[in-house]
Amino acid sequence: MKKIQLKIAGLSYSQTRAGAYALILEEEEGKRRLPVIIGTTEAQSIAIQLEGLKPYRPLTHDLFVSMASSFHIEVLEVNIVRLEEGIFYSEIICKREHAKIKIDSRTSDAVAIALRFKAPIFVKESIMTKAGMLFDEDKGKFVENSEDSKSEDKEKKYIDMTNDELNKLMEESVKNEDYETASLIRDELNKR
Repeated sequence: MKKIQLKIAGLSYSQTRAGAYALILEEEEGKRRLPVIIGTTEAQSIAIQLEGLKPYRPLTHDLFVSMASSFHIEVLEVNIVRLEEGIFYSEIICKREHAKIKIDSRTSDAVAIALRFKAPIFVKESIMTKAGMLFDEDKGKFVENSEDSKSEDKEKKYIDMTNDELNKLMEESVKNEDYETASLIRDELNKR
């Protein structure tokens, strides 16, 4: 399994889902970015850690760190291992003495914990190929990922749909957390 190391490129309010945020992960050595929609609580936890702030009371992720440290558990890395129907699945790889343990996790929680342990974040190449987006620094926007020819086929089917049909389909896509499809529909609506 080929893995790509990621870093956090940013955190912003989600344009497609009310009350949610977009965590933008970027290749350490590359131009592709991986947008992950996360909840408000997780966004706050990540932002606090990125800013180096110390909350008055420990957040859930801080509690995890305290507990793991108390039992001599080390977080080695976080891996984004699966993408199904627009939902990312992750694992936290821990070590205690000589045993390695994989813990299933939401990607947002895994990233928040990785930040606190200063652990690297990885994604499978196949996931980055499928969901990664190229960011053009000169234009200041995302451009089509040439490796993803499937998105071109999807875009063509949206051309004949009405705006109402597209808006309804985008709502369904967001509800089902299929953000890849929702972004393609948004792009088609913006072209109009």
